[in-house]
Amino acid sequence: MQAQVSRLEFRDAMARVCAPVNIVTTDGPSGRGGFTATAMCSVSDDPPTLLVCMNERSAQTGLFLANRRFCVNVLTQAHQHLAAKFAGAVRDMGERYGAARWQVMASGQPALSDAIVSFDCVTEAVNRVGTHNVLFGRVVDIRHGSEEAALLYVGRNYMQPIALGSFGG
Repeated sequence: MQAQVSRLEFRDAMARVCAPVNIVTTDGPSGRGGFTATAMCSVSDDPPTLLVCMNERSAQTGLFLANRRFCVNVLTQAHQHLAAKFAGAVRDMGERYGAARWQVMASGQPALSDAIVSFDCVTEAVNRVGTHNVLFGRVVDIRHGSEEAALLYVGRNYMQPIALGSFGG
């Protein structure tokens, strides 16, 4: 039997994996919230579904679970300051939202006006895995925005991005 991988060893290894930076937002009967996440990915295209991971100990966990809707906003390099605010540098939600321009998606979820793309989601399932809740969202609307370079995170730092237009996309 192999030895168990330690928490620190896993975290150090994952720090070598480059990921796009996203702000995940919610608004509804339980209130408005938002956090920065790099743990987001596609699950299926039939039906269109993505997942995002949220720390179970977050003060916003109950809010996201109760609202049952969220929006994933993929950030550009110009949003680095906003990523920090939503990662916890600023606690006040009004101040976080006041630092950017927002549009409201059809479901009522806040979408960052100049995000690369915003995915409006209905929560289909939530699975608790270790320290995190994995929120599975059925994508009900998509808003395309900026073609600026994506904000990426690797080595516990933001890295110089590549512009979307560089790929002909």
